[in-house]
This record gives sequence, structure tokens and C-alpha cells, in this order.
Amino acid sequence: MIAHLHYITQDVEGVPHQELALNACIAGIDWIQLRVKNKSYNEWLDIAHKTEMICRKYHAKLIINDNVGIAKAIKADGVHLGKTDMSPREARQELGGTAIIGGTANSFEEIEYLNDAGVNYIGLGPFRFTSTKENLSPVLGLEGYKNITEQCKKNGISIPIIAIGGIKIEDIKSIAETGVYGIAVASAISLTPNMFETAKRFKSKVKIGFEKK
Repeated sequence: MIAHLHYITQDVEGVPHQELALNACIAGIDWIQLRVKNKSYNEWLDIAHKTEMICRKYHAKLIINDNVGIAKAIKADGVHLGKTDMSPREARQELGGTAIIGGTANSFEEIEYLNDAGVNYIGLGPFRFTSTKENLSPVLGLEGYKNITEQCKKNGISIPIIAIGGIKIEDIKSIAETGVYGIAVASAISLTPNMFETAKRFKSKVKIGFEKK
């Protein structure tokens, strides 16, 4: 099952990715996406191995951002593919039928393509401007999400859609009302003074907004 709350790691000075994942897991988040940028393959692999051990201990799903090779090497639960990464069909061939494959979209047309390509969930965004991601697609906002979820319903597409991009804790209720399946968060948890407490608050609010629908 796809979680309603996805936590995405990022580069934080002085805090390794695996420590970010550990804090999130202890706070009860059970879906971690490991997003490592500008590292060599061996550095990436080392971080992924350490994070994988933490996720197994806490029974959390581990999704590797962009890198199918790393996902395969550490036997991660799956991979999240950006628009310029390997195609979902190729990733499926590499990782097998049970792997979780997510894809990034900014429009209904991209959702149609990814749905036909056999992904398991879609990260749709950005909700608002975020500095976490380079080459940002056009901002969607609440109206964008409402319009796209309505188009999905009309066309019989029921794939889980995860809102992403600059989401804050106070946005959760209104985003849930647009019809999306869940949210993905990075900076709003990672860059707070008390990451553990913030992660717990996000988990609690998501439970109310999405899981109890």
C-alpha cells in the first residue's frame, strides 16, 4: 500500500541522510524517499545501505530517488523517477514486478503517460515554489490539484497522487480536500529546529486529513 505521507531526505549541513531517515522513522513515518544529489556512486551506495538498515529496523518503505542501479543494488522497495530519468517500463524490467515505481508529473497529460507506463504512484507538483528542486515546473496550487484530480476521475484514473513542493503543515487540510491521495515533504521537516517533533505533527495531521477520509 502507498503511504499518505512521504518523507524525502535532502542535503542538510552536518546531518547525514541516514540520520534524517532515522528521525522520521522514530517519529512514525513509514515511507522514506532517499534523495541524494552530487555524490559519487560509492558515496551514494554507502548512504543507501545505511538508510536501508534503518528502514528495515522500523518497517518503513525505502524508495530511492532517480537511481535504479542503487535501488537494485541494495534491494530497496522501489524507485522514484523524475522526467529525465530511466523510463518506468525500463525500471520495471530492471527491478521486477513487485518493486514500487513512482513518477513525477506536472499535468494531467503526464499522469496519463505514467499511468499507462505502469507506475504505482505519482508525485504531482509543485504545490508552491520550493528551492529544494532545481528546474522547477509551473506551480499548481490548490486549483491545479482540484482540476487534475477531476480530470483523473472523468478518465477512470485512480492511481495514488502525492502532492509535493513547498508543502507546510498548515496546508494539509486544504490539500486533502482537493482529492489527492497524500503529500510528500522534505524541507518542512528537515530544516526545522526539532525535526522529530515536526515529523510527529505532520504524521498526526496527515492521519486526520487523509487516512480518516
